[in-house]
Amino acid sequence: MLILQLFPMKNIFLALIVFNLFANCKSGSVSENEPFKSVSVDTILNDKISIRAILIDKDKIWYAADKSRMGYYDFKTLTHLQKTIANTDEKLEFRSIAQNTKSIFIANIGNPANVFKVNKSDMSFQKVYMENNEKAFYDAMNFWNEKKGIAIGDPTENCLSVLITRDAGKTWKKTSCLALPKVENGEAAFAASNTNICIKGNKTWVVSGGKRARVFYSPDKGNTWEVFETPIVQGQEMTGIFTANFYNGKLGIIAGGNYEIPELNSRNKAISFDGGKTWGLIAEKSGFGYASCIQYVPKSKGKQLVSVGLTGLYYSSDGGFKWKQLLNDKTLYTIRFLDENTAFAAGKDKIIKIEFKK
Repeated sequence: MLILQLFPMKNIFLALIVFNLFANCKSGSVSENEPFKSVSVDTILNDKISIRAILIDKDKIWYAADKSRMGYYDFKTLTHLQKTIANTDEKLEFRSIAQNTKSIFIANIGNPANVFKVNKSDMSFQKVYMENNEKAFYDAMNFWNEKKGIAIGDPTENCLSVLITRDAGKTWKKTSCLALPKVENGEAAFAASNTNICIKGNKTWVVSGGKRARVFYSPDKGNTWEVFETPIVQGQEMTGIFTANFYNGKLGIIAGGNYEIPELNSRNKAISFDGGKTWGLIAEKSGFGYASCIQYVPKSKGKQLVSVGLTGLYYSSDGGFKWKQLLNDKTLYTIRFLDENTAFAAGKDKIIKIEFKK
């Protein structure tokens, strides 16, 4: 069922005021609410490589990269292992990564589209999906649980491409456009950081950009979908929502902007308090510009966030209303937290470990 819901701004503004008051109240321990003041950086991988998709699995950070490469860094044993997937002459660019207990899954952009299943123990791999279509372009993937996962791609017809597995990644099936909301002409998704999908429990959010910037929502692991409007900048090919993150089933944030005007810091970040149905702009004309990835800090009650993109690494301690730059590195594409004080980020030619200091 397709639902186009315009956001009631009065309700959003009231929610913003209440949340801002809550975010600035003193509660819990002093250390819990003390904001980060600086960061320290340790480069754990330095190579001629482009990495837009990472995930953390116990003591490893796995990555999917360009030139058909993927691998991991074990931060307990301080060892690095890289493998070429598929034929070396294919030069696939992997921008999607997901996992279950035994396997890593990666997908490439472009035609033909492929999904590979990689054994975590020995990095043996097999191709579990292939799609030949000149419009094929898969942007991100994630798993709801051990058996059920999803991959999102640009439209090849009049809907986003949605792949679903319900057998632990052994097989993937493309969802018919008859069961999905229609996209507008020129609306697609961005393969910026493997974060245009966000999953919390059974709930799934997928974000779009280009001529429209919207949030596609499924409450039931991809069985049914609806779509909601946002106030994020839209209308041009490289505008829209590049990244999304939800702290829980209600509180979420979207970000992006205009990739071609990275300094633009208005209409590029918005917050929702009702599970993505309505959105309100925040930090207008302040904070970061174009962002490729935004993440909530774990155990922060939704008050702390970090973004990376073409204007550097920014941090908010009040739910996204005010931001400050902690790192002037404009080459980071994606970031994930290991715990409430430690994150890994990747981008152009590197993976770094970041320690946030109070």
